[in-house]
Amino acid sequence: MSAEARAPAPKIGMVSLGCPKALVDSERILTRLRTEGYETSASYDGSDAVVVNTCAFLDSAREESLEAIGEAHASGRPVIVTGCLGAEAELIRARFPDIRHISGAHRYDEVMAAVHETAPRSPFAELVPTPPGGLKLTPRHYAYLKISEGCNHRCSFCIIPSLRGDLASRPVGEVLREAEALVADGVKELLVVSQDTSAYGLDLRYAADDWRGRAWRTDLPDLARGLGELGVWVRLHYVYPYPHVDRVIPLMAEGKVLPYLDIPFQHAAPGVLKAMKRPANEARTLERIAAWRAIAPELVIRSTFVVGFPGETEADFAFLLQWLEEAQLDRVGCFAYENVAGAPARDLPGHVPEEVKQERRARFMAAAERIARTRLRRQLGREIEVLVDQVRGDGTAIARSKGDAPEIDGRVLVRGAGALRPGDLARVRVERTDGHDLHAVHARPPARPAPRRVHRVISRV
Repeated sequence: MSAEARAPAPKIGMVSLGCPKALVDSERILTRLRTEGYETSASYDGSDAVVVNTCAFLDSAREESLEAIGEAHASGRPVIVTGCLGAEAELIRARFPDIRHISGAHRYDEVMAAVHETAPRSPFAELVPTPPGGLKLTPRHYAYLKISEGCNHRCSFCIIPSLRGDLASRPVGEVLREAEALVADGVKELLVVSQDTSAYGLDLRYAADDWRGRAWRTDLPDLARGLGELGVWVRLHYVYPYPHVDRVIPLMAEGKVLPYLDIPFQHAAPGVLKAMKRPANEARTLERIAAWRAIAPELVIRSTFVVGFPGETEADFAFLLQWLEEAQLDRVGCFAYENVAGAPARDLPGHVPEEVKQERRARFMAAAERIARTRLRRQLGREIEVLVDQVRGDGTAIARSKGDAPEIDGRVLVRGAGALRPGDLARVRVERTDGHDLHAVHARPPARPAPRRVHRVISRV
């Protein structure tokens, strides 16, 4: 065998920042690297080049991305930057003029071309097969399923369209085939993500596509119906409350899709929503939430809100608090308004003082947490199904209920779980709650044990 043939494959490190949609981009880059014979490195020292996938949604996120680029750059390894901050190449090069390559979000071909140039692999390198669903940076039992890129909305606080472009949906057959491959590879939970999940298919005029010998519309209801045939948990994120969401709720009642909606309401006061240029600003939102819960009583709704938006008055904030009391949302996050470079909201009048923003955020979260505790108490004494994420050495399992998305919601801490493994679906009986998490006891053996195989391809994600 020649020396060329024996040459080790180049090793690429990756730093992945930002939202689940960016995580999917990192997974796709890693999959292509693996397919072409590259190896991944868990440290800068072991890397021939480093790819940094950045975020730029807020100024704080931009600064975090610049810090990550700086850390990679300080290692002395060639740095390839991609992701949302890549749209601001001049900003990056002003700090790091010798960055090897910069590209925007989901520019996989450009990233791979830069890798080829920076760390060329041997022509004798062995191409490596990858799992049907590609390499994943999540635990093996759940995966993010990105159904579209970009967004058609022009919210005044957001620069996503300038970073990721307008809505570009994937054909429904392509999405369902990817989901099917992920399930075949052991995934037990599919987390559907996009910038605006409710708008899925609009740009394709909801064109029909084939899957399993049938025609399916490229829209949210048909996508949910198809995913519901795969026999795994299906969780919907970033769902705007458009009218056609009503057609998905019966699937939740039937157990085809998890009774869970992640809806980015952002605010409730009409004047603030108008200033935000938010879509789906519908006066009957509370009535629709009530109608959804009448159909699917187990429905869990999570959302995020922004307080202290320019022009928000104390009356607007009081309106928001009253709306929250009536909506009785299960899981809530809240951010104090933060300027974003390039967003029109920076130029709006009436910016709220920082101390007022933080005081309103504290009041809002106190109300939201009180509501969440009350709603969690409904689970006391009940037997529920959970998905196990981790098992501790003391026999306690860290799991999630159907109402808990990974990393952003609560957990179910299960005692007496020594026989359980990550990826198991199990029945547990809820004994108490501490306001955010549930505490339970294992009620019976797992429904479907998962193979104990773990993919770990990178350390800093």
